[in-house]
Amino acid sequence: MPDFSFEDAFALELCDDPQAPEAPPALIGLDEAGRGPLAGPVVAAAVWLDPQACPQGLLGALDDSKRLKAKQREAVFDGLCQARAQGCAAIASASLDAPDIDRLNILQASLLAMARAAAAIAVLPDGRAPGGALVDGNRLPAALNLPARCLVGGDSRSFSIAAASIVAKVERDALMDRLATRHPGYGWEKNRGYGTRDHLAALRRLGPSPEHRRSFRPVREALEIMP
Repeated sequence: MPDFSFEDAFALELCDDPQAPEAPPALIGLDEAGRGPLAGPVVAAAVWLDPQACPQGLLGALDDSKRLKAKQREAVFDGLCQARAQGCAAIASASLDAPDIDRLNILQASLLAMARAAAAIAVLPDGRAPGGALVDGNRLPAALNLPARCLVGGDSRSFSIAAASIVAKVERDALMDRLATRHPGYGWEKNRGYGTRDHLAALRRLGPSPEHRRSFRPVREALEIMP
């Protein structure tokens, strides 16, 4: 289960004097959702949590978004939004769409989205600027203008990253629901753009939509067989 131990350890590393009376640097967690789908954007989120003020019930519900059911994720997302309204959390997100993913490749698009989400949190509710970031995975975003550490499996180890993983997933699912109404037939409201059997069948039958990632092989193959 996640906790604040990685935030605490990295904050101590960043302190010029760990014994100084001022508060340690505030850290944000970064994660993304949507690297694997054939269609739709990749969405990244940045989240700061106040360790002293965040409700314990909210912290106890945080976990890797993949381990939670949809209703659980949505409930935690609502809790994070309430915490933001109460001044004990900060949340930002950023997305890159299919043309950007095709231009940059999915890894670079994911990293850029994380950097943009981090940049969107300029000032925290307590007036400080973020002092560092914990990034899920093993690659740091080149465009990130903060001291940062990678944390593999961070969404199940760090409260901040777990929160970011939930925000990114819930926001991307909502985006895919809206895109599903604009491009019916692919079942995105259920498969979220992933290459399920039904999605692949629809892709062959209907051809790629503007939201499909043309650099991904199943989409590229569908383009090749179109009349």
